[in-house]
Amino acid sequence: MPQNDMIRWEQGSDGVVVLTMDDPHQLVNTMNKTYIDAMESTLDRLDAEREGISGVVLASAKKSFFAGGDIDFMSRARPEDAAQLSELCTLLKSQLRRLETLGRPVAAALNGTALGGGLEIALACHRRIALDAPTSRFGLPEVTLGLLPGAGGVSRVVRLLGLQEALTGVLLTGQQYEPHEALAKGLVHELAPTPQETLARARQWVLAHPEAVQPWDTQGFRIPGGAPSHPKVAATLPMLPARLRKQLKGADLPAPRNILAAAVESAQVDFEAGQKIETGYLVELMTGQISTNMMQAFFYDMQHIRSGGSRPQGHPPHTAHRVGVLGAGMMGAGIAYSCARSGIPVILRDVSYDAAKKGKGYSEQLLAKAVARGRLSRAEADEVLARIMPSADSADLNGCDLVIEAVFEDPEIKQQVFREVEDVVAPDAVLGTNTSTLPVTGLAESVKRPADFIGLHFFSPVDKMPLVEIIAGDRTGEHTVAKAIDIVRQIGKTPIVVNDGRGFFTSRVISKFIDEAVAMVGEGIPVASIEQAGSQAGYPAPPLQLLDELTLTLPRKIRQETRTAVLAEGGQWYPHGSEPVVDRMIDEFGRGGRSSGAGFYEYTDGRRAGLWAGLSEHFTVPGRAIPFDDMKERMLFAEALDAVRCLDEGVLRSVPDANVGSLLGIGFPPWTGGVLQYVNGYHGGPAGFVTRASELAGRYGQRFEPPASLVAMADKGGRYG
Repeated sequence: MPQNDMIRWEQGSDGVVVLTMDDPHQLVNTMNKTYIDAMESTLDRLDAEREGISGVVLASAKKSFFAGGDIDFMSRARPEDAAQLSELCTLLKSQLRRLETLGRPVAAALNGTALGGGLEIALACHRRIALDAPTSRFGLPEVTLGLLPGAGGVSRVVRLLGLQEALTGVLLTGQQYEPHEALAKGLVHELAPTPQETLARARQWVLAHPEAVQPWDTQGFRIPGGAPSHPKVAATLPMLPARLRKQLKGADLPAPRNILAAAVESAQVDFEAGQKIETGYLVELMTGQISTNMMQAFFYDMQHIRSGGSRPQGHPPHTAHRVGVLGAGMMGAGIAYSCARSGIPVILRDVSYDAAKKGKGYSEQLLAKAVARGRLSRAEADEVLARIMPSADSADLNGCDLVIEAVFEDPEIKQQVFREVEDVVAPDAVLGTNTSTLPVTGLAESVKRPADFIGLHFFSPVDKMPLVEIIAGDRTGEHTVAKAIDIVRQIGKTPIVVNDGRGFFTSRVISKFIDEAVAMVGEGIPVASIEQAGSQAGYPAPPLQLLDELTLTLPRKIRQETRTAVLAEGGQWYPHGSEPVVDRMIDEFGRGGRSSGAGFYEYTDGRRAGLWAGLSEHFTVPGRAIPFDDMKERMLFAEALDAVRCLDEGVLRSVPDANVGSLLGIGFPPWTGGVLQYVNGYHGGPAGFVTRASELAGRYGQRFEPPASLVAMADKGGRYG
């Protein structure tokens, strides 16, 4: 049979056929038409030449094993494509079923990452040997794109790990495991130190196991832990939907719901019937708007940012070699940890050596936990700690090519610390300020090199939050923006780039979400309903709970400073309904948030103990109610509309920056695909969004009036992107 151009066939004298996947048109292998056609012809050849074959090894010529499904194809799916999609899923599954029932042992030599469809291919092999590479990842992350595994992954992982472990450890989390974690989880069978050894072990295994079959194809197979019909499992089944509802907090996320249903239902029937059940639940997701939103944000927009789409062109790649962190409080300590963990030596400076040493203690705690959990060896943790040098002497910053200031949100203090170190650090050092609201242009007035001055807004806790908002001031050079992007990526974070303005993008937009909830308190709407609306809209934390964590005093201070600045510039200040509520909470009731021991919630020994009973006495109006959908959409629309204004004003540089920044930085609900994709994906598209915004404006105020640019775009049938 003719050789195809995607899967290379090589058969040795031992009869083992090595099938090497190498899509000639892409940097990675995906489940596109090229793959499907190649796999079909390869399977036909395997069937035809079976008698002369002793085993099969599936390998890859790419840096990764297999990247997954064809996102371009899936993102274009519409309801009218359902029949075609069902046929495609059936074909993909039938191909993998042919492979695992070939009658010959099949092993996967996983030379790199295998996610989604890539892992599904590997799961259809009788043995999985993975290269022990630090960059490799294994898992089924489809839930994070609003989908479920489409090539038999649900049925196989349930039969491999058991219903409970498959759901909680793989399918519902979408977690991507490092090689040792994948081995412990049971997703791969063994690890090899080199690509050559990976392939050699796969070949050895198939020769040693001529009768290999999948566990679920053996006589008397039982699902680990029991099938859903098993009394112990059946007793726990009613708890699964309840746990899922609790986990989702009422948010409209159909993918986890469909995954749960597909896993339970497919486990109650034979393998072939289970495959059909999966397909039905997947097609429902693929043809829905939510998966389109999530694929846009978490694939396309993330791809734009990770590939350098926001990076100014014409500037050489940059690597930071020595960083000075000014301020060893929670933020500074977290930044120092992230830099040291990525291999960069850090000088952690504070007003005293003891204060700086205490900041290093934060890294000691994080690393001790990592060692205890087996994620780092003690020697590796010690290496990270050795990179952090606590200091109270500015002279120790000599030669630093990066400075990140992380002191109090006070312009005078921030400017003072830069004056102290600017002449000590490298003459071309990047001067970064970790501010969440203060205009970068104003802070840059204190330095001699404003072109090298830039905002680097980290999010708390730094070790967990993946985003850094890079803020270019009026005099920041594009070469510094390029350096900043490279630095953020160097320390393993995701960068977005915005232009200067009070609150920039993230802090400004998240305040609209919180303000809207607080305004509803002032309108007399039951507070528990407001919190529930936030949860059911898909926010990770209810708005009033979030405000308590931030403190009520900080937003008020920012509001007062912003009002003063607006009026000084000759602008007009439009009071918001949230303002008198916050003022009363602080001035009348002495409730400033969690840190003060009292806010919208009560606190006992620092822990939330329920909503403050005084809210119903002082704010709630008996019988006052608005539609629940209005409550949810007031929060969502407030943020999306302000994001449009940020785009109009030039604060936002791109749509991907807006979507990714809102999802990773300020908790905009994932199902929306981000603040601007929410506009695109709203029922009726941008035109439907404009109609609804005008309706909300008529009911709740001028702030919901859609900007002229949005109206004009909607009239032309346009979209953001």
